[in-house]
Amino acid sequence: MCRGAAGNWGQPVRKRTVRNGMRLVLAALLLIIVASFFHSRITDVFSLSAAAGSSFYRNGMFWAAAVGGYGAVVTVFGFILSPRKNDAEVRLLPVFMGIATLIFLFFYLLSDALDTPARDEQRPVRPGETITI
Repeated sequence: MCRGAAGNWGQPVRKRTVRNGMRLVLAALLLIIVASFFHSRITDVFSLSAAAGSSFYRNGMFWAAAVGGYGAVVTVFGFILSPRKNDAEVRLLPVFMGIATLIFLFFYLLSDALDTPARDEQRPVRPGETITI
C-alpha cells in the first residue's frame, strides 16, 4: 500500500493524478518565467511590434494562471481520491524538485532584473546628447 504525502495525515493518495497536477503547475511556472523575463527577447527574435509584445506578455500570464489553477485543482483531487494499484511506482520527488528549481530560478531572475538597469540606461551617452534626470 502506498503512503501519501506528509500533509495528508498518512492516508494514501492517487499519486499519478498528483503528479499530473504538479506537472501542470510546473508548466505554469515555466510560462510565467518566459512571459515575465524573456518577452522582450522573444519579441526581438520574431520582430514583433510593441503591441504584439504586450499581447504576448498578457497571453502568457493568462495561460499561466489558467494552467496553474487547473494544475492546483488536479493536485488537490489527487490528494482526495483513493489510490489505484499502479500508483505505487509513481515518483513525485522529480516533479517536486523541478517546481522547486523553477521557483529558485524565478527569484534569481527577479533579483537580477532589479539589479540590472533598463536597456535605455545601458547605452552610453553620445556627444551632443543631454541626460534627463
